[in-house]
Parts: sequence; structure tokens; C-alpha cells
Amino acid sequence: MYVARRSLFECIISQEPGHEFIWANWLKTAGWLITLCTLLFFLLPLPAWGAPAQIERTPLTPELLQERLHTPILREGNVVVDLRQMVIDLRPENASFRDTFYQILRKELQKAGSKPLGLDLSYSLIQGDFAGSDLGLRTPLYAQAIAPIFTSTEQEQLERLRGVCLQSLALALPSSKDCKSLLATELLASSEISVFRGSLTLIETRFNGTVQFANTFFLQPVDAQGAIFNQQANWTETRFSRSASFASTTFKKESQFQDSIFFEKANFKQAQFQQSTNFQDSTFGDTANFIQANFKQLAKFSRVQWQGNADFSNVHFSEQAQFTQAIFKQFLLFIEATFEQAVSFREAQFNQLVNLEGASIVNQADFSDAGFAQAACLNVSGLIFNSNQAKILGNPGQIGKMLVVSGLQSNQSVLRNLGQNFRQLQQIGDANQLEYTKQRLRLKDLSRRLVGTNINSASQERLMKLGFSAIQAEAIAHRRLQQEFRNKSELLTLADIDYDTYTQVSSRLMVSEPLSPFGWLLQAWSWLMLSLLLLLSGYGTNFFLVLGVGLIAIAYFGLLFWLIDRFRRLLPAPITPTSYETTWMLTSFSLLLLFGILAIFRTGEQPWLTLGCLFLIIFPLPMTLLFRLYQQGRYHNLMDISYFTEDGTLRQLRLLIGRLPVIPRYEMFRERYLPLLYHCRWNWLNYYDFSLNNLLKLGFNDIRLRDQHLPGIITTLAWYQWILGLLYITLLLWTLSRTIPGLNLLIYLK
Repeated sequence: MYVARRSLFECIISQEPGHEFIWANWLKTAGWLITLCTLLFFLLPLPAWGAPAQIERTPLTPELLQERLHTPILREGNVVVDLRQMVIDLRPENASFRDTFYQILRKELQKAGSKPLGLDLSYSLIQGDFAGSDLGLRTPLYAQAIAPIFTSTEQEQLERLRGVCLQSLALALPSSKDCKSLLATELLASSEISVFRGSLTLIETRFNGTVQFANTFFLQPVDAQGAIFNQQANWTETRFSRSASFASTTFKKESQFQDSIFFEKANFKQAQFQQSTNFQDSTFGDTANFIQANFKQLAKFSRVQWQGNADFSNVHFSEQAQFTQAIFKQFLLFIEATFEQAVSFREAQFNQLVNLEGASIVNQADFSDAGFAQAACLNVSGLIFNSNQAKILGNPGQIGKMLVVSGLQSNQSVLRNLGQNFRQLQQIGDANQLEYTKQRLRLKDLSRRLVGTNINSASQERLMKLGFSAIQAEAIAHRRLQQEFRNKSELLTLADIDYDTYTQVSSRLMVSEPLSPFGWLLQAWSWLMLSLLLLLSGYGTNFFLVLGVGLIAIAYFGLLFWLIDRFRRLLPAPITPTSYETTWMLTSFSLLLLFGILAIFRTGEQPWLTLGCLFLIIFPLPMTLLFRLYQQGRYHNLMDISYFTEDGTLRQLRLLIGRLPVIPRYEMFRERYLPLLYHCRWNWLNYYDFSLNNLLKLGFNDIRLRDQHLPGIITTLAWYQWILGLLYITLLLWTLSRTIPGLNLLIYLK
């Protein structure tokens, strides 16, 4: 060959006359070959790149059917009739074969035996309507009437249906006709059900006609992965005793699963529902997997019982989705799901977390009259929600408390949009609840900045105590000298830090700029003020909490001033209140204190912390001054005259914003203010009036302290309450502005 190539090359190069004929023939042959290849390339159809190879199917004949029935195969522990890769023609024009197919196959599938016979139609093409329920054994569900061919295990599976029916009736849920007849006293024809004893495998099976599996009880697994239903698929009142898999299945027409029961896992992962689908009144006894499913038309899940987790992560709902009156006993997951149209959860019951993290609500989500257990909530972290186009509906005062986020970072826009949504719906309480949630998250962030471990400023010893090794701590210190960390994930860029260590310590780390001492003090002041606002008023969202705090403060200072004024000394001449006045004062104080505590515990998120905060404000300093007052004793003029005076010219309800607690020195004013009378039985009310004046700047009488022969400790106490009153009235008015709907709308929607 080498010699031939060399001779041809030499011939071409030499261009000798004797070789011209060979050179011309070679060029002519090459030209014809190129022309022929070009024509074949453009004229012959070529398979698409990456397209799967076409399945070669064999037409099913009666003879081939008999052969396959007599030679079943063992697949995954089940004995099945192998009808894979067949073309099964069940159209009306092939009626004789259709009748033979059902008659012969039904006889074999219903044959008695310890090992039930299954059916494998994987990769087959079914032409015409497929009546799968006709292949099962018709039997009543009564224990005394069950066919004797069923084994004891199969009879136990049939009995499981009775428990599900009893549970449905106990919950007052709609029951299917076989459940109602099952509990009847007389045997009815409608109580029969078609029992499919063996497994059913429909992997990538293509059905060109309608599919009927209505009122069928599958005792073995059903595997329909990748199946294609070109016409209506009827699985109404079907019972799946074992796992059922419809993963990657395509339903091109309507799919009916109404009143069905899935006793074990149901897998609809990546299923395509191109027309409406109906799961109403169904029961999922175990995990239901709808991950990445696509519902292009109406999806009905009303009155469905979800005993296990319901996973709708990455599901796309192009049209309405109805979960009305559904019962979710475990987790409901809509992670990164998309709702292009309205989704309804009206009157649904949630026992656990509903995870809407990263979900997209384009139209409307309705949670009206939904019931939430104590452990239930709606996780809306990263929710894609535009309040100008979409709406989230729910019971006023309830839905806002159910919304939670994982953290303030990256969720501020979510909380803002949800708050705007509730303001537009005039659900001010829910909008305020979201604001309260936002500020609590902000308080947590401030707490972490103050006392948490900042990776940009923590010492190596602190990092080692946190869980890093000495080498890892040194690597972190060296890295931040070059450039500060911007987020926690940058730790993984260091070669010395492994993923296990990162997961163990990441929850206890924070990343921010190092704080100077002055900056730390500013952060501490912000933390203190925010804590007070949250504990005493719910950040201006809880009027009754503020009212409860005010009742306790008014009662406490009223009792304190009464004790100072009426119980002065025992020796040498006792100046003490009467027993009648003491009884009324202590009783009224106890009632006001009780009402205040009830208001705090009824409306406060952290009532004990609220009481503790209030205790620190009103107790230590007044008690210290009171102790000092009685320790040093009182020896001054006008001992028998009350320290408190009232304006004797008017007795009316007055707003006393500018009133100071001590009367002026001008003689004409002294003539207007008269000392409180000791002998009046209602005199104890004046002390509450003085406390009310100081705290709320509102009272029936203008009661003040006298300016002559007055101990400085008493003046200090009055001024202390007056200053607290300025802060309290500011807090009260701010809270009212946020909780009164009209005023709130004027502020936020102007």
C-alpha cells in the first residue's frame, strides 16, 4: 500500500504524459463520491442529536399472549406477566382480540395461589380504551364475604380500608360510596370493589385511549414512572395498599384521583398535568411527593387528608390550586413553588410547619378560616410577593401571627411587602404583627453584634473556644489582616477549614465590621431602647399591653403616695390612716394590680419579661427613697396637714399636659389650692388621681404637692413619676397612632 501511495504521489508530482489518464480517472471518481455524499446528507432524514432510540414494539396476538401467560417472569420479587414493548390494540374495530385479551388475562390474574400474578406493560403502546379495573377480582369488603382465594395477608390489607373509613367518619369528612356501604348492616352490590392482587408496572407505557382503574384496590405496588396518558385517566376511588409511583408521568387530558386512598408513599415527582386534575376527598397515609410537578390547569386538592409530609417543592401551578378544607397533619412544603393564579387554603387545618420559602405568589393566597395548631406557622422566608399585584388573605388578627422568617437579612423586603398587603386590606393588626416580628429579629441581630463572636474582631483564643483548632484560628487571623470577611461562607475558602467544622460553628458566628468602644455603646443604647419598646408596647402594636403597664404603675404610685401622706409616724403622736381607708386602699390596689397583670399576660408575647422590666423601672428607686424617708424620720412644721393640695375652684375632667407636680410660690395661687381633707371617706381616691395626673396627664382634680415644709424625698418621688409620665404618654400616643385604623392609614398611605 505504501508503494502504491508513493507511485500515485510521484505520478502527480512528475506530471509525466504517461500518467495523465490515471490522474484524470482519480479526480473523476473523487468528484462522484463527493456529490453522492452531499445528496445523501441533505435528502435523507437524520435523527436528532441526543434523541432516544426508538423502541421496537411487537404487536400482541392471542398466541403471543398465551405464551407470555404460561411463562411469567420474576421481577423485583414479584411474579409478573411480561407484556413489555408490545403494541396492544384494544380499539373497537379489533373487538374480538379485545374480548379475548380481557377474558384470558383476567382469568390468570385472578387465579388462586400463594403468589399473586402481576402485570408488566412497560414501554408498551395501548391503542384504544384500557379498562384496567376489569382485570381485578370483584369482591365485597365484608370480612365474612371476602373471596377465599385471598391469603391472610391480603385479607388484612382489605381490612385496612375499614379503619380509614371509620377515621373519615369520625372527622365528619365526606366518605366514598364503598366506605358508606362498608359500614352498612346489609350487603349491597355497590359495596363490591375490584381487587388487583399482583403488582402493576407501567413504566413509560403509552395509552392512546382512556384508562379506567376506578374503584380498584391494588394490593401490590403500582409503578407508572414515565407513563403517558393521552386521554382521560380515571383513578377515582382507587386504593393503593402499597407504594404508588407516577414520577415523570404525563397526563395530557383530565386525571381523576377523587376519593382515592394512598396507604403508603405516593410519588408524583416531575409529573405533568396538562389538563385539570382532581384529588378531592383523597387520603395520603404516608409521604406525598409532588416535587417539580407541573399543573397547567385547575388542580383540586379539596378535603384531602395528608397523614404524612406533603412536598410540593418547585411545583408550578399555572391555574388555580384548591386546598380547601384539607387536613395537613405533618409538614407542608411549597419551597420555591410558583402560583400564577389564586391558591385557596380556606378552612384548611395545619398541624405543622407550612414552608413557603422562596415561593412565588403572583395572584392570591387565601388562608381565610384556616386552623393552625400550636406548632404550625407559615415560613415566608424569601417569598416572592408583590403587594401591588398579589394578595395574602387570612383572618384579621390571626394570619399575621402565623408568618415567620428565618432572619432579618434578605427578608426585609418580604416583611415590608406583606405589611403593605395587610394595610391595603385594612388589617392593621396583622401589619403591626409583622412590624413586631421585624423588630424582634432586629433585636436578635443587635444582641449578636454586642455579645456574639465577630469573626473580624474575635481573638484567636475566642475562636478556639468556639470550636476552631489552633491552626484554623491562626489562618482566620492571617486572612482578616489582608481582607476582612464579608460573609460566613468565605471561611470555606481557607484550606485549613473543612466543611464539618464550618457547619458546627456557623450558627454561633457573625460577620460585621469591628465596633469601636463608642460604637459599642451606641449599639447597646439602641438594644436597650428597642427592648423596652418591645416589652412594654410590642413596638407600638399592642394597646392593651401598654394599658396593663399603665394600670400597674398608677396603682403602685397611688399606694406609695397614700402611704407617705397618711402613715407618717407612730411616735410621739401617731399619724396613721383609719382601718376603713386602709381596707379600701389595699383592696383597690389589689384589683388594679390584678387587671394590669391580666392585660399583660393576655396580650404580651413575653409577660414575665414585661413584668420584670416594669419592676426595674418603678420599684428600686422609689423603694430606696421610701426606706430613706422612714429611716430618717419626719420633723417639720405642718405635720398634721396633707402634703397634697387640690384646686378648689374647679372639679372636672381635665387634660393636664403642662401641669407640674408642685404648686407655684405665688400667694394668689396658694389661695386656690387647699390641702386634702383627712376626714372624708373618699379621700383615698385623691392619691390615685394624683398618680393619674402624673402618668397620663389626665385627671378629675388638679392635685399637686404643697411648696412649704415638704421633704425633698417626696418631691423627688413626684418628679420621678412625672418624668415617667412624659415617656408613658408618648408611648401610649405612639401606640394609638399605630393601632387605630383610620389614623394608621393616614400615616402610612398618605
